[in-house]
Amino acid sequence: MKKDKIWLSSPHMGGDEMKYVNKAFDENWIAPLGPNVEAFENELKNFLQEKREVAVLSSGTAAIHLALLRVGVSGGDEVICQSFTFAASANPITYLGAKPIFIDSENETWNICPLTVEKAIKDRLTKGKKPKAILAVHLYGMPYQVDKIQQIAKKYEIPVIEDAAEALGSSFNNRKCGTFGDYAVLSFNGNKIITTGGGGALVCQNKEQKEKVIFYATQARDKAPHYQHSKIGYNYRLSNVSAGIGVGQMQVLEQHVNLRRKMYNFYQELFEEIDGISVFTEPSKDFYSNHWLTAIIIDPEKTGGITKEDLRLAFEKENIESRPLWKPMHLQPVYKNALYYGEAVAENLFAKGLCLPSGSNLTNEDRSRIKKVVLTVFK
Repeated sequence: MKKDKIWLSSPHMGGDEMKYVNKAFDENWIAPLGPNVEAFENELKNFLQEKREVAVLSSGTAAIHLALLRVGVSGGDEVICQSFTFAASANPITYLGAKPIFIDSENETWNICPLTVEKAIKDRLTKGKKPKAILAVHLYGMPYQVDKIQQIAKKYEIPVIEDAAEALGSSFNNRKCGTFGDYAVLSFNGNKIITTGGGGALVCQNKEQKEKVIFYATQARDKAPHYQHSKIGYNYRLSNVSAGIGVGQMQVLEQHVNLRRKMYNFYQELFEEIDGISVFTEPSKDFYSNHWLTAIIIDPEKTGGITKEDLRLAFEKENIESRPLWKPMHLQPVYKNALYYGEAVAENLFAKGLCLPSGSNLTNEDRSRIKKVVLTVFK
């Protein structure tokens, strides 16, 4: 008999989501506005614990697109972008006719390297091209070097778009991720810490910014009794039904973060005495990761030749999902002509890294199955 699938990161409902969804149906708020939308935005705003405003949208990708639009990115502009990330971080740059300038990672957080960012900015300035924005990602829930990136951004007067799609519940210096950038992006895709079955949010600094974001997210309709448009807009608002799921999910967000971190601790203990395996962890107490996905680096020179692919295939044979780390954007065929600054940190991480099942709904039985595969492969 085929064993049940253990997913990398599957949706995990808390129990009260249907109450808010049913409320939307009962009150006939089946639209991209309504009480659930407002409640979800307020829940997120209160969780972030900063003077921020939140606009919930149809996806995290939409949020990045609108953030870039709001900081003035347009055709021919250049945007500094982390290379080691999912394509959704980079693709909205091209939606606007701009060009991504990809930056290598640093080894501590696996995120955008501050030293390389400044080198790239200086080089672009010598060529008469000042980057229009810096797009930095909290990869797998690990905060990037926030203080250093902020210093560079301030020095060169370049806005920062903070991609916190994977980092809801993470923090840097006791301040929540999603509150550092000029704009910050959240995601509620099905595999995230909490989900609305898709969806995202843009964290803004004030109500004026939020109102302008919502204007563009609702087809940029001018104030008039008829339909009038002076700007190009988008259909990016989250529905009241989906927002209802989000309101229910916010009740279990802290619990989900704790359960993800429990999975991280499980892997730390599992690999503690296996040579050649390092578990991705916080570089210091300044960093607090939600460990959305626990990832490992496998060094074949220390494991007797065992590679990440050997472990991935062993998991696959037992119907357990694992996944290689993100393939850097500068190695993607679609971006083969894009500029890249850095060495080979991201490339080496991709070559040796593997993401492991990390869901907040994994059971003791699931962990036993995972452990059995690991011990079989390495011992």
